[in-house]
Amino acid sequence: MGSVAVITGSAGLVGSEAASWFAGRGLDVVGIDNDLRATFFGADGSTRPVRERLERDLASYTHAETDIRDRDGLARLVERYGADVAVVVHCAAQPSHDWAASDPLTDFDVNAVGTINLLEAVRRHCPAAPFIFCSTNKVYGDRPNDLPLVELDRRFEIAPDHPYADGIAEDMPIDACLHSVFGASKVAADVMVQEYGRYFGLRTACFRGGTLTGPNHAAAELHGFLAYVMRCAIAGRPYTVYGYKGKQVRDAIHARDLVQAFDRFVAEPRSGEVYNIGGGRTSNCSVLEAIDLASEIAGRELEWSYEDASRVGDHVWWIGSNARFISHYPGWRPTYDVRGILEELHEANRERWRT
Repeated sequence: MGSVAVITGSAGLVGSEAASWFAGRGLDVVGIDNDLRATFFGADGSTRPVRERLERDLASYTHAETDIRDRDGLARLVERYGADVAVVVHCAAQPSHDWAASDPLTDFDVNAVGTINLLEAVRRHCPAAPFIFCSTNKVYGDRPNDLPLVELDRRFEIAPDHPYADGIAEDMPIDACLHSVFGASKVAADVMVQEYGRYFGLRTACFRGGTLTGPNHAAAELHGFLAYVMRCAIAGRPYTVYGYKGKQVRDAIHARDLVQAFDRFVAEPRSGEVYNIGGGRTSNCSVLEAIDLASEIAGRELEWSYEDASRVGDHVWWIGSNARFISHYPGWRPTYDVRGILEELHEANRERWRT
């Protein structure tokens, strides 16, 4: 096994957790992150503070400003480490379907072209390294909105006798539905990651997450649901709910739980795998329920307003099934629930987010 973990988006939420995790496993970590999130989301979205913490706290961490759209530069970086690469974790992305609609070309270049740039660099220079891709449940477009849902007081729920009552499985179709520009670019990347596994034999996996969260999240309105709810509660910022009466449901997985799933895959890698991954029935909430919890934990009422128009391609109800991943890696389970996630977000950020 090699001695180097290559992690794109290393100063983001999942990338930084992966950097800390694999450094703790004794690997040298090469982090690739050029803080494009500050361009996407402004100062709230900047990953620079997390990068500085990684460089300060992890002796084995080396940072690279390489842009994943720079095919030659990315290839040179991967070639430098070659057979020493033990794992590649691809987290770099343009993550907002709202932002993507404003600049589809940049969105596609980052999400789709950046992914194939990295895949090809791995195929040429370290083909034995497991390749983990942070995909998204948005590859299913708005298909989940066709599910038979029941409106309750604070949330929507699926009919209890439906096959997806315990969570949506990977057999949900992705065709003939509205994806949003972001969803379409992630579909392209997701399918290419599968193809490099099936066609070229790389050991690849697409992890299709729902709401990914944790204390390292750079909370911004267009990206970072639970973190942004808590930030608004702490800072006294008004929060806007978009559509579905605020009863839309998300499952939420802590980045640490997700990275431990990555670790299971690295120990026993497979080719061309696809996994829905998230909080499942352990950790999920509606927007209204998140507002209630954040207000309770922060000790102040979160002021919010309502816009009837929902975001394009948004899901009314998403709880993913972890059953397929657990069938391959039975020792893994999510350990956080929504309350635990929000309490940690509050504890880690209450001083910083008060202003």
